[in-house]
Formats: sequence, structure tokens, C-alpha cells
Amino acid sequence: MKKSEKKYRELEIILKKGKVSLISEAIRSLRGEEPFKGAIELLAEHYNITHDRMNISAIEEFFNDIKYLSARSEIMTEIRKPSYKQSTISMLISSCWQSGLDYSEYVQDIVRVFLEGDYSTAIECMTLIEESLRYNTREDKDEAIRRVEKSSKAFTHEKNALSRELISILAR
Repeated sequence: MKKSEKKYRELEIILKKGKVSLISEAIRSLRGEEPFKGAIELLAEHYNITHDRMNISAIEEFFNDIKYLSARSEIMTEIRKPSYKQSTISMLISSCWQSGLDYSEYVQDIVRVFLEGDYSTAIECMTLIEESLRYNTREDKDEAIRRVEKSSKAFTHEKNALSRELISILAR
């Protein structure tokens, strides 16, 4: 990703002002090019705190349409943030599989989110893992299986069937 302090500061100011039309316009302009370093962070943070439905929708569309491989590591950095609401993590995970990009190198992170997240986030994680699995080594898959099997969170009443299905997918 390209680094642009000026663009970063401009977007930060727009998001802090909170004016829906300006935010929508800024997001629209970002969609036409590779996001500059920090844009993903700013938008994820804003998504996490905003209650404005138009902003939420615009940010979701932005993330779902990202097609740049360089964006994956920054998106995963945001997913790893413990301060985000579950809905933000779920949106980010969903955007990963909707983008069509390969997230196979992040399978262990995605398994962690599967285990720690709510039911709907776990479904999103399972979909993402299944879509990227063809690029994982047998060792990666086996490590992911071990993580699921060792987790007390995997076999709660709510996630029991999902965890068993994920293990089945990983075992292929």
C-alpha cells in the first residue's frame, strides 16, 4: 500500500466531522484506487463507532469491493484488534470472502476469530476458510484442526455443529 500522510489526515478529519455526505464522497473516491496505508484502519475504526446507516453501508461496500492483495495484511491487522465490537469483526471477515482474495496465509487468525466470535461471525469465518483452503498446506490444516479441538469455546452448544463441520472441511 502507498503511504500518504496528507490523504490520511484528510480522511481522518472528514470522519471526525461525521458529515454523512462528505464521508460518502470520501469513501467513493477511495473505491477507485488502491487504498493508501491507513485508510482501512480509519474506516474500520469509524465503522466501529458510527451508528449512521448510510456510513455503515458505504464502508461495508468499500470493504467488500477491495481487490488489492496489498490490503489483506492491513485488514487482518484490524481483525486482530481486541477493541472492536463483534459486528465490526464480522463485517471485516465477511468482506474478506466477498472480496475473492486469497486469505489462506491467515488461516490461524481466522480460526481464532471463529473460536472467539459469535455464531454469525463463526459462519463467516468458516466460509472464508473453506474458500481459501485449497492454498493451505496439510500442516496448516492440521494445526487449525488442533486449535479447534483444543478450544473449550469450539464445542459450546451454539458452536458445536459448526466446529465439527469446520474440522471436517479442514480434514479434506
